[in-house]
Amino acid sequence: MTDLLKIPRTKKGVDTLNSILSAATQLIYERGYYGANIADITQLAGVAAGTFYVYFDSKLSLYRYLLLQFSHRIRKELSIKTSGCPDRRSAERAGIRAWLEFIAKNPYMYNIIWESLYVDRKLFTEYYENFCKSYMRSINSGKEKGEVRDIDSEVLAYMLMGISNFVGLKYGMFEKSGVDFDRITDEVMKVLEGGMFTGDLSQLREVDTEQKKNMDFRVEVDFDFLGEEDPSAAKE
Repeated sequence: MTDLLKIPRTKKGVDTLNSILSAATQLIYERGYYGANIADITQLAGVAAGTFYVYFDSKLSLYRYLLLQFSHRIRKELSIKTSGCPDRRSAERAGIRAWLEFIAKNPYMYNIIWESLYVDRKLFTEYYENFCKSYMRSINSGKEKGEVRDIDSEVLAYMLMGISNFVGLKYGMFEKSGVDFDRITDEVMKVLEGGMFTGDLSQLREVDTEQKKNMDFRVEVDFDFLGEEDPSAAKE
């Protein structure tokens, strides 16, 4: 990670880095990667242009860091919301529900993550391949416990990722208000539990510039992700 980011060692440094990350997130969302230049990022962050290079070698390094931290943040959020679930089925439901709520609050992540396909295809591929590997570990654990059928874990992981991605796109990004996330999650679970085709199936179990104003572009460096101690409390 240190090849992307020069880690600050003081609270002031952390605050400055957070301002740069937040400004970059907002401008890349608004203008795209190529439309957001370093001068505008530092201006929005309220720091001198040269300050950018105290932390990053290039705009691409910053962008790569954002993608990695977004991935970590998403997985951490889902892990928290699914911890304590007694089985894979309940964990899947909790994860889908948590994802819908998360992406509705952070829809800009779609723009920034998917643009990586055009900035550097390798970044896009690595983002989803790494997410898939993490998902497969959960799927394989469910198989070992007899909770998941014998389906190719990689195919299943991408299928579930695809469902979450596009259901999240519709109900977390396209729909601006009034979405019943519990109802949407229930509909997804009907498919996962019983399939989509009719036939000899067991009965399905029923389980009980305006949008931008509501977006929070703040991004703070994640020292847990970096494996480093947070110096924010240290004296300058």
